[in-house]
Amino acid sequence: MSVFAHLVEHIADLLQPLFHASAAAAAIVLFTALVRLLVHPLSRAAARGQRAQAALRPRIAELKKQHGKDREKFQKALMELHAEEKVSPLSGCLPSLIQMPAFFLLYHLFSSSAIGGEANTLLGHKLFAAPLGDRWADALGDGGLFGPAGLVYLVLFAVVTVVAGFNYVRTKRTAVVAAPVAGEAGGEQAAALASVAKIMPFMSFFTLFTVAVVPLAAALYVVTSAAWSAVERAVLYRDMPGAAPAAAALA
Repeated sequence: MSVFAHLVEHIADLLQPLFHASAAAAAIVLFTALVRLLVHPLSRAAARGQRAQAALRPRIAELKKQHGKDREKFQKALMELHAEEKVSPLSGCLPSLIQMPAFFLLYHLFSSSAIGGEANTLLGHKLFAAPLGDRWADALGDGGLFGPAGLVYLVLFAVVTVVAGFNYVRTKRTAVVAAPVAGEAGGEQAAALASVAKIMPFMSFFTLFTVAVVPLAAALYVVTSAAWSAVERAVLYRDMPGAAPAAAALA
């Protein structure tokens, strides 16, 4: 933890001539960008996996016809098909899972009053008027919704709402295109996939809750990462069915 704290402080010192009092916040944005750059190859691999999965739909439909109502044989044949084509249905989850340690590291760093037995000086840094170690509740208690710190959160909420709206449109269109695949699964699995498809478009709005309850430094990581994801997915999935209208909406 102390090593990471020194790293953030060092980057903030380098950025201080440009960003002044908000240098530590700029360092977190830069750190987030570096994490996303490291994860980008996995995101590209996930996009290739999604395209491969889409290309397999006719063969999956054929397997469904071949095995009829024998769900066990169908699932076995489906797993063999994925293994043969080297397609993992879970590949899209890897980029998000790998980012979790970075988020929790920032969360704990800006939730701790002391690091390595010394006072956590990072808590004194701010994003404009809002301390990086504070939460939205602290901003509301110090000036209210439209106070200096409250306005910082309103801007973050606005950014998250725009990104979530874009993701909502894109996920809804993708879910419509993917609906036939859910139908091919049959039975309880189809019902489960249909339920997930209904919930997924709203998941991006959960980021609003996260920004409101975590320290501002961690919220800044979440907002930056969410914005990066929206742009990245618009580029990587621009030629996927249902993606083009959403990409146009982002532009």
